[in-house]
Amino acid sequence: MPDSFVPKKPVIVTYPRVADSHAEADLIVAFLKAKGFDAPCGSLYDEGLRTRLKNKEFDVLIAVGGDGTMLRAGHLCAPSGVPILGINFGRLGFLIQVERGEWREMLERLFKGEAWLEHRMMLYVQHIRAGEMLGNWHALNEAAVSRGANLKSIHLTASVDGRLLTSYVCDGLIASTATGSTAYALAAGGPILPPDLRNILLVPIAPHLSVDRAVVLSEGSSVSILVRSKNTVISVDGQAPMPLAEDDHVDIKAGEYTAQFVRFGDPGYFYRNLNEHMNTPQI
Repeated sequence: MPDSFVPKKPVIVTYPRVADSHAEADLIVAFLKAKGFDAPCGSLYDEGLRTRLKNKEFDVLIAVGGDGTMLRAGHLCAPSGVPILGINFGRLGFLIQVERGEWREMLERLFKGEAWLEHRMMLYVQHIRAGEMLGNWHALNEAAVSRGANLKSIHLTASVDGRLLTSYVCDGLIASTATGSTAYALAAGGPILPPDLRNILLVPIAPHLSVDRAVVLSEGSSVSILVRSKNTVISVDGQAPMPLAEDDHVDIKAGEYTAQFVRFGDPGYFYRNLNEHMNTPQI
């Protein structure tokens, strides 16, 4: 069992679009105050709280929302090394272990030292054109290079560690973390990877007369996706797509940051959570 984690300086955030999350956050603030914690609370986009997080004034972020909230919290907290505890107010909650009706019990356990930290790899993604970097991102789930509004398939070439892997005629190609293997990559037919793996997963989207299987790269490998068609875009962790030009390439490798999530019980929670969300019977 990993070492226990006992925070002393919590902060609570909500995602503005998640219904009822603000009212629940107020209840959490009151609960923590009764325990002796003066925990601030605000929106995930509150600039004051974001600055204080970046300055490492807190040692745990309690995020009230769904998986999208957890993604945004991961982007915010990973550079500062602040762990995240999610309370599920969304539909799925693949990234979240604590459900809406059980946060009181789980917070009690947290402050008794019954929690541990799970570390998940993030990606570092660069958009390169003619040797110049036009954009860069950190991704917890995936980077997807795909067709834009035009329904025509696109042509992509993938190289791993500087060596040609294969070419695709497809709707797109997903480069995913193990975390992202239960997100877009899963919907595209990719395998599910345990969350502690530090491998990049490549999953083609609707390939046509191309390799139609996902590829799991060795730990430490990087991938470069060369764009050989017009009407191509990149989207990182489901954010708004950005246009790519022919001959651009997208370089992806393991990032320097690691997202940390607060967990309870043994590490097998992931498979129990997966069974629940995939509607398969527990054994």
